[in-house]
Amino acid sequence: MGTIHLFRKSQRTIASKLTQEFRLVAADRRSWKILLFGAINLICTGFLLMWCSSTNSIALTAYSYLTIFNLFSLITCLISYWVMMKKPSPAYSFGFERFEVLAVFASTVLAQLGALFILKESTERFLEQPEIHTGRLLVGTFVALFFNLFTMLSIRNKPFAYVSEAASTSWLQEHVADLSRSLCGIIPGLSSIFLPRMNPFVLIDLAGAFALCITYMLIEINNYFAVDTASAIAIALMTFGTMYPMSVYSGKVLLQTTPPHVIGQLDKLIREVSTLDGVLEVRNEHFWTLGFGTLAGSVHVRIRRDANEQMVLAHVTNRLYTLVSTLTVQIFKDDWIRPTLTSGPIANNMLNLSDHHVIPMPPLKATDNLNPVTSTPAKPSSPPPEFSFNTPGKNMNPVILLNTQTRPYGLGLNYGSVPYSSVFNQGLGISGMGATQGFRTGFTHVPSRYGTGTRGQPQP
Repeated sequence: MGTIHLFRKSQRTIASKLTQEFRLVAADRRSWKILLFGAINLICTGFLLMWCSSTNSIALTAYSYLTIFNLFSLITCLISYWVMMKKPSPAYSFGFERFEVLAVFASTVLAQLGALFILKESTERFLEQPEIHTGRLLVGTFVALFFNLFTMLSIRNKPFAYVSEAASTSWLQEHVADLSRSLCGIIPGLSSIFLPRMNPFVLIDLAGAFALCITYMLIEINNYFAVDTASAIAIALMTFGTMYPMSVYSGKVLLQTTPPHVIGQLDKLIREVSTLDGVLEVRNEHFWTLGFGTLAGSVHVRIRRDANEQMVLAHVTNRLYTLVSTLTVQIFKDDWIRPTLTSGPIANNMLNLSDHHVIPMPPLKATDNLNPVTSTPAKPSSPPPEFSFNTPGKNMNPVILLNTQTRPYGLGLNYGSVPYSSVFNQGLGISGMGATQGFRTGFTHVPSRYGTGTRGQPQP
C-alpha cells in the first residue's frame, strides 16, 4: 500500500489556472463584447491570409498584420478588465497593473517583429519579383480597413488609449500634423479631427489602405508589380515607426523609471514637505510608475524629537497623494543628542599626567625682552601699541599634549570649554621658563568631564 497524505495540496496545472481566470473575466458582461470582436477578428484574419496567398501580394500581407495586432489589442483590453477585478495579494502587494503594461509592450514588440519580417521578405522580392494577381487585392484592403476602424471606434481600449497619448509622436504623426495645419488654415472646421495629432492606429490603417489602393491602380494600368514590394516596405516602416514610441514608453514603465513630465512637480512637492512644521529632512525619496497613470513611491522623513508622528505623516501623505497614489512614508525621530558643554576648574587630585607627554621645544627667542602686556619684543624707541591683548604671543614654546585614551562619540560625554586666557598662563611648566603652566587636557578618572587644571596651586 502507498503512503497516504492527508493534507497534501492538489497540484493545479497552468491550463487549469488560465481557465479559472478566463471564467472570471467572462463572467463580466463588459467582456462579452470584446470576446465577440475577437471571434470576428479571427475569422477576418483567416480570410485575409487566404487572399494574401491567392494574390501573392506582400503588401496585403503587411496590411493583414495590422489585423493581427488588433487581435493583440483586444487581448490587452481583456487583461485590463481582469486587472480591475483582481485585488492585491501578498505575492503582488502593488496589484496586477503591471500585467497590462507587459501586454502592451509585448503587442507592440510583436508588431515590430512582423514589420521586420516584411522588410526581409520584400528585400528578397526585389531580386526576383513575382506576378501579382489583383482579383482579391482591393477587397481584402477594404475588409481589413473597415474591421480595424470599426473595432477601434466600438471598443474603448484603456491601455492603448493611454499609451498613444502619453508616448512621443511618431514620424508619421509629425508629417501628417504639418499637412493638417496647412489644411486647417484653409478649412478651420477640420482642426478638431486632425489636430493636435491623429490617433496613430487610425492613421496607420488609413495610410496602409491608401498605399494598397495606389498599388492596385498601378498594377492594373501598367502591370508594375514592383510597386507591391515598395508598398509593403512603406507599410512595414510605418508600422515600425508607430509602434516603436509605444514600446519605449511601456518599457520605461516596466523598468520603474520616473516619468519626465512629473519630475518638476515631484521636486516642488518635496520642497513643500521639507518646510512642514516638525520636518527636519526628507531623504531617500524614490518614485516610479507602477502602471499606466499610477505612480508609486517611498520616502524617509526625519522629524524633531518633540514632533507628533501621526500629524506629520498625515500632512506628508496629503501633500504627496495628489501625484503618488501608492505611497510609503517612513518617519523617524531625531535621536542625535547634543553633548553638554561645561567649564570650570578640576581638583588637583583628579589630574593624571601619566597619560600625557609634555615635550619641551627649544625657545625661539629670549624671554627677557618680551613685553608682559603684548608679549612682543619691546622697543624703547617705538611708541606703545594701539591695542593690547591679554593673550599669549607667538614666541611661546609649543607644548604637545598626547592622549592615548579613545573616547566614544555621542555617548553623553561632557566636553568642557576653557577660556582662551586660561589655557596658557604667564609662566611655563618647564624648569627655568616660569613658575606654573595651565593647560587643557583630559582625564582617565573622569570620563564624562573635561576642564582645566594646574599642577600645584592655581594662579591667583
